Amino acid sequence: MNGGIAVVTGAAGGIGSAICRRMAAGGYRVAATDLDVDQCQALARELNGSAHALDVTDAAASGALAAELGEVAVVVNNAGWDRFMPFLETTPELWEKLLRINLFGQIAVAHAFARGMAERGHGVIVNVSSVAGRYVPAGHGHYAAVKHALEAASEALALEVTPLGLRVVIIEPGVIVTPIFSKAKRFVAPDSPYAHHLRRLLLMYQRQLTNPTPPERVAETIEEAVTTPTPRLRWLVGDDAQRLVAGRRRISDEEFVADASAATDAEWEALMRRRYGFEWP
Repeated sequence: MNGGIAVVTGAAGGIGSAICRRMAAGGYRVAATDLDVDQCQALARELNGSAHALDVTDAAASGALAAELGEVAVVVNNAGWDRFMPFLETTPELWEKLLRINLFGQIAVAHAFARGMAERGHGVIVNVSSVAGRYVPAGHGHYAAVKHALEAASEALALEVTPLGLRVVIIEPGVIVTPIFSKAKRFVAPDSPYAHHLRRLLLMYQRQLTNPTPPERVAETIEEAVTTPTPRLRWLVGDDAQRLVAGRRRISDEEFVADASAATDAEWEALMRRRYGFEWP
């Protein structure tokens, strides 16, 4: 599959803009969408595409955009939001926002565009999930829970629309270069009994950022997933994502839970090297 309109949500961000550029280079006419449509305007001009304001939590707005654009070849559900926080310090408001943007928003966009694709008998829905959809870290359980739900919804969609000629893709990036990692420490109090979990989560990200996966790798993977003649459902992105999923399969649930009780950061880091094969400096 090549050419036609490719809709990208969350296009103003680093990963979103990289996806837009890659899809345009592959011959697609990009419809770049974001809450911040002003940032999409310059990108759309650069790519000879179009820019559209879209709040993914507004199902009616997604439906209106689908009607405006008509026949769409690919939809990349990339818009998302995140916070790092211990599970017992999360709030109903945080859960509601995560669910609205990272789950209900992606579902609304998929509904809006997949119905027309099903009628035409072709099209691709790409849902950008995370390695957190398969590996749950302490301090990020709320995000992982929503990504697990997104992956289940994507599987259900694939089961139902693949026989109609559509393709559903789940993209699972690991640590991608983004400013959020430098901000995450703001979301836990230093005296929290869970502070060490957040500290270790950030330590893992900081270690991985010595050999980071750039946003362009995510974009390349999406293009491959969309165009390959041998489609598959899940696509991990990055060495760390591969290691975490493979390592988690090798250990029991009890071992996985016990690892979080490592007495020191050094002990925890040694466990991560042994369990998952990380080669951090």
